[in-house]
Parts: sequence; structure tokens; C-alpha cells
Amino acid sequence: MRLALVPALCLAIAAAPAPASAQERPFGTLREQAEVRQEWLRLRLERVLPRLMREQDVQMWIVPVREYAEDPVFPALVSPTTMAARRRTIYVFCDRGPERGVERIAIGGSTQGGLYRVVRDPGAAMGAAGATVRPAEPYGPDQWRLLPPVVEACDPRTIAVNISHTHAFSDGLTAGEWEQLQAALPPAYRDRVVRRELLALHYLEERLPEMMPTYVRMQRLAHEIIRTAFSSEVITPGETRTGDVVWWMRQRLADLGLGTWFQPSVTVQRAGVEMGDSASPVIQRGDVLHTDFGVTALGLNTDTQHMGYVLRPGETDAPAGLYAALRRANRLQDLLLEEMRPGLTGNEVLRRTRERMRAEGIDGTIYTHPVGDHGHGAGPLIGLWDRQEGVVGRGDVALRPNTWFSIELQATTPVPEWNGQPVRMALEEEAWLDADGTRRWVLARQERFHLVR
Repeated sequence: MRLALVPALCLAIAAAPAPASAQERPFGTLREQAEVRQEWLRLRLERVLPRLMREQDVQMWIVPVREYAEDPVFPALVSPTTMAARRRTIYVFCDRGPERGVERIAIGGSTQGGLYRVVRDPGAAMGAAGATVRPAEPYGPDQWRLLPPVVEACDPRTIAVNISHTHAFSDGLTAGEWEQLQAALPPAYRDRVVRRELLALHYLEERLPEMMPTYVRMQRLAHEIIRTAFSSEVITPGETRTGDVVWWMRQRLADLGLGTWFQPSVTVQRAGVEMGDSASPVIQRGDVLHTDFGVTALGLNTDTQHMGYVLRPGETDAPAGLYAALRRANRLQDLLLEEMRPGLTGNEVLRRTRERMRAEGIDGTIYTHPVGDHGHGAGPLIGLWDRQEGVVGRGDVALRPNTWFSIELQATTPVPEWNGQPVRMALEEEAWLDADGTRRWVLARQERFHLVR
């Protein structure tokens, strides 16, 4: 049986698309991408972290991590070539004042390209590969013995740890590490431990201006892939299923050497037909298409939802009623952006926008979120699809400058050409709150349908 599969396997390999050429690497080689990300790391550690520590009254921040139990903030503290904690590393940040700055210490681990001072046990044996280990305790307890002198040398008033009941991004300290940290701290410092959940949250939330050119290119690529997916290049009406389009999008990303943080989706709305329970239906002429699609590159993520239309014979564009529905969703985007002012909480922005939405007679819902290091990123939520009165805790965080948001929402409108059938226009587009709090689209929003001819 196994031998019988070999010819088919060979045919599949021969038919597989060739790897992306140098011209098809939209963000350069892996080495070039790593160099860009390393510079972003340096700027975040030097420019962003000290300001946030002082803003949150944190003199020391301790972030212990173990392999396969890394803190959510870990990828934003280390070089892109450090893909796991490897045994245990304890990252310690000590604020020595505005003149001396924040000292960055790695107990175990590496310098992360010269950005940390490494502390290791000088009395430990050297392994064959030059690693500092103790044969009896090879997986990290030595690091805890090295922590007290580091703490005493800094002598901080406050020591922040990542424990939060509200924000996953600020809750990375596992129970086991917390117990060992408590035992390792000198007794005089144990009552100085504080929970400053906004430190990790804001560090992950804030975007560097230097990231924006790359992010614009990522957004442009997302638009290009959606535009091709919702065209006759990919869709043959009456033959192509929505699942075929989904996997074409996934494969296109893989061919470009890129990834995504969620499985794309493609759904259909059809005049006179309830499609809610349809699994990968065949796409027909006259269908309204919707996709939710994200690109992952250079440690950043996009999140985009666009609408398409499959032209009927004789049509050159979507019906006027569908465009009226799309414009109402665009209007809801306008209302939300106008209310997204730094200093307001996510819940306040949601309430103000929904008041204006109702006043204009728009039937819609808002479920907007930050985006960046994570697809559903750190920062304030502006609604959830099932929490239109606000989100306790996660919606009580204030908006800040230098942040990115996925403006995610939907407006549902009766369409005359569909005998008054309501059609849902779900849109999602990245927006940027710059250093002055000005709101703008990262690239552009959708105002016309992608057309399948």
C-alpha cells in the first residue's frame, strides 16, 4: 500500500508551486528581516521601556521565563533569533535614574545582540559547548541564586511582576515561577513587589514610528491578496467553493515565505437564501462575498475584512443597493474614528460611537481591537460582538498615542434589489493613532467591492 502512494506523491511534488524567488520576498531575506527587527528591539528597550517604567512608578521589572512557558511579553524583549527561553532566563530591568537609564540584565541566556548584561554563576562548570551549568541542576535553579545580588545592587522601591486578572498580556508569570521568585527575593524586598499590569500592556501596545513603512507594505500586500482572491483569477462562478478560496489565500502567503495568525475565512450572502449553515458552498453569480484575512511578518500582524461581489450576466458593477449598504458601514467607520481620542477609554469610545450610530439610524455593531505584536493586540477593547454595552476591565483602558487599531465593525442594511433582504457589510481596516493623537488609515479603507467577473 505504501509503494502505491509513491507515484501520486511524486506527481503532487512536481505540481507544487516553486519556492518564492528573490523578487517575491516582499520584506527581504530572513536575515534582512532579522536586522530590521533587532533595530526595533533596541529602540523599544531604549526609548519606550524607560518612559513606561517611570510612568508606572516601577524601579525594577522582573520577567522570568522558561522554555515552553514564555511570558507573552517575551518576544518583545528578545532578539528575533531567540525563539524560545531555553531552560530559564530571568530578565531584570533596573531604573537607575534619567542620567544612567534603565539597566537591562539577563540572568542566564545571552546578551540579545549586545542589549543585555548577562549574569552567570562564575563557579559553575563549563559544558562541552561552553554553556555554564551545574551537573546536578541543569535546568535553571542556579538563576534564582543569582537574583538576590542583582536586586540588592539596584535596591528598588518597587518591583513589578506580570500578574493580572484582566489582561493576558500582563499575566505571564506562571504559578511555579512566582513561587520560586518569592522564595528567591531577599526578605527585605518581598513587600516591595507590585502588580503594574499596564507596564507590559503598554509596552506591547505602543508602536514605533519606524515600524510604519513596513506595516503599510504589509497592509498593501493583504489588500493585493484579497483583490486577487476575489477575482476571476481564483473564482469560477458555479465551480469554486469558498474553501478553495481560503486555501488559495493560505497557500499564497506560504509561497511568499509569510504566515498568518488565524485561518482565513470566506463566506457568502445570497439573495433569497439563508447561508448561515452552509459549509464551503459553491460560489454563484450574484453572491456577496466576505473575507477575514491576516498577514504575519517581521513579528507584526494585520487583520483585514473586505467585501466582494460576483457579477451577474450583463452587470459591470454591484447593484446600487449594495453600495448604499457599504457606504453605511463606511459611515460607521467615520463615526468610530472621530471618537477615538487618546485619553478616552475603549468603553467611552464605544458608548459615544453607538449613540451617534443610533441617531443616524445605522443598524450595526462595533468590535474594534488593537493590533501589532499580536493580532488581537494589547490595549483597550472597543466593544466585542456580544458585548455592545462595554467590556469590563479590558474596555476600561484609555487609548494612547502611537498605537494601531483594527477598526472592526459591521452595518446591516435592507437592499431593495434583494427585496429588502438585510445584507451585512462587515469591514475591518487598520488605523493609526499617531504621536499627536491624529487618527488616520494605515493604508486605505474599502469603498468599492472587489468584483468577480
